[in-house]
Amino acid sequence: MTGTAFKDFSTPRSILFMCRMNAIRSPMAEALARAALPRGTYVASAGVRHGERDPFVDAVLEEIGLSIGRHQPRTLDELEDDYFDMIVTLAPEAHHVALELTRSMAVDVVYWPTPDPTVATGTREQIVEAYRAVRDHLSGLILSRLAGNGLRKGA
Repeated sequence: MTGTAFKDFSTPRSILFMCRMNAIRSPMAEALARAALPRGTYVASAGVRHGERDPFVDAVLEEIGLSIGRHQPRTLDELEDDYFDMIVTLAPEAHHVALELTRSMAVDVVYWPTPDPTVATGTREQIVEAYRAVRDHLSGLILSRLAGNGLRKGA
């Protein structure tokens, strides 16, 4: 079963965030979700292709007290687990792949269109601001669509 919105159900027990290269959007979403969701919720991220770690992700997560730790970008083939209650895709290519992979599975696949901050130009501060916008966008979606009533706003 695929869906486009996650309503007033309980928080999924396992969530995969997918983007194109698992370098920016999906690892950022993974870190934000780990901080926001109840303990015991399994959260992972992967990309459709291999990517390179992006230092701007570390910078904007550090601003809010989070980290992706030693995360290295990985593809779907490199995941330890391959079953999730929900797959959240953050890029069109990832959404297409997720739908193909889950055609015969009972898993919710939802698409949260999320801009790619690497297209930002200008000063370093303008580029960092694009990454902050992605961080805040993802944080808002996680809080409103996944965290439910059990989360403190400041957590």
